[in-house]
Amino acid sequence: MAEKLGFYFNQTLCNGCKACQIACKDKHSLPEGVTWRRVVEYTGGSWQRDGNTVTPNVFSYYTSISCNHCEDPICVKVCPTTAMHQNEDGTVSVDADKCVGCRYCEWACPYSAPQYHPGLGHMTKCDLCADYRSEGKDPACVAACPSRALGWGPIDELRDEHGHVDNTEPLPDPSITRPHLVITPHRDAQTSGSGTGQIMNPREI
Repeated sequence: MAEKLGFYFNQTLCNGCKACQIACKDKHSLPEGVTWRRVVEYTGGSWQRDGNTVTPNVFSYYTSISCNHCEDPICVKVCPTTAMHQNEDGTVSVDADKCVGCRYCEWACPYSAPQYHPGLGHMTKCDLCADYRSEGKDPACVAACPSRALGWGPIDELRDEHGHVDNTEPLPDPSITRPHLVITPHRDAQTSGSGTGQIMNPREI
């Protein structure tokens, strides 16, 4: 049986440059409105007053997110045509010949990974750059990251090396789909569902 693949993301290294996002769009020739990898800015905090002194207590960090090729992909479950399917290596792909563009997968996915391509008339998504991987190359997003915040590989190996964190804000509860994702959290990272901040670039994502 093939090893299940996934992504690693070091939140402490990401500076929000969006090189990963741009590399993905460029490599796959994605039109405006279709963005398989997105960089989310999460910010919050307050001011603390102590007598006449006011001290800022604020935080901000970035999260680069795409399809997490989940262990239990809900997009596959809701697809009425079996176009959305899970491969032997754990990656999730769309069969364009079967997809009718109903968008059920898009509505169900908590990570907004499947996206409708109006020019093609069907759903599209990250496949962890299967063509690049077959040539022994890194996925485009991983190769483009200047701070080396992104990685990929067998998810069990990534967890052995980096731990099991996959639940930092603003990501959803990982129990929904069991994502193949490992995060080294930012020092100010908050746990999914208990955050006090907000997404500052909603129109971008």
